[in-house]
Amino acid sequence: MTSFAPDSIVLNRKLPLWYQVSQSLRASILGRSPQDPLRLPTEEQLAGHYGVSVLTMRQALKELEDEGLITRHRRRGTFIEPAARRGAPVRLLGSVDAIVAQQSGMTAELLEHGTVPVPAALADHFPGTDHVATYHRLRSDEKTGEPTNHARNYIRPELAERVDVADLERWPMTKVLRDVVGVRITRVTDSVEARLADPETARLLEVPLLSPILHYTGITYDEEGRALDVAVIHYRGDRFSFSVTLDAD
Repeated sequence: MTSFAPDSIVLNRKLPLWYQVSQSLRASILGRSPQDPLRLPTEEQLAGHYGVSVLTMRQALKELEDEGLITRHRRRGTFIEPAARRGAPVRLLGSVDAIVAQQSGMTAELLEHGTVPVPAALADHFPGTDHVATYHRLRSDEKTGEPTNHARNYIRPELAERVDVADLERWPMTKVLRDVVGVRITRVTDSVEARLADPETARLLEVPLLSPILHYTGITYDEEGRALDVAVIHYRGDRFSFSVTLDAD
């Protein structure tokens, strides 16, 4: 039986290895194509793929099992759970793969895209740039069809020339920039605040006007310290929570 092939990852030795592996595998699972096999490789094969011990791999798989994304059967193997609910909490521990995992696993509809003048609120992030490419997407729960968030990405025009919009219906922008466009991402900064739903957000997310939402801004940087992408996402307040764990050296 053919096994599911997860993406690769460059591990950050300053962060817990099991967490990075679980988030990378989670992103691969949630971003898979419908025709991909549901059976995962063995613990030993996965450990070799990620370059970690079997014990670390086992801990990573336990995290995904607790979340309901996989089921493990003695002697039969480990399988992706196709009916798993995808509305997971926004949980970050300081890795780019955590960002990718957080944004993956939902149906994405591209509402519009094009080139616009740099918004005044983002001018500091794009110095010397007059226009940016923008992509507006609505994400929904794959199982229920319920809208969960809508996102606008603003990226440098030279990167937009290398972005295939079809990829954005499957993967988050962070993954597309890193794994498809080939940009080296060195840092992502995030901010989250509580807001009230404006008319557009209320309509798209099917919530009452002025109901609580989470307003997220994520800025992706390259190795030269330039902002490549500014993501502005509005999450339904009744579907998401946000927590951050800091790893002390």
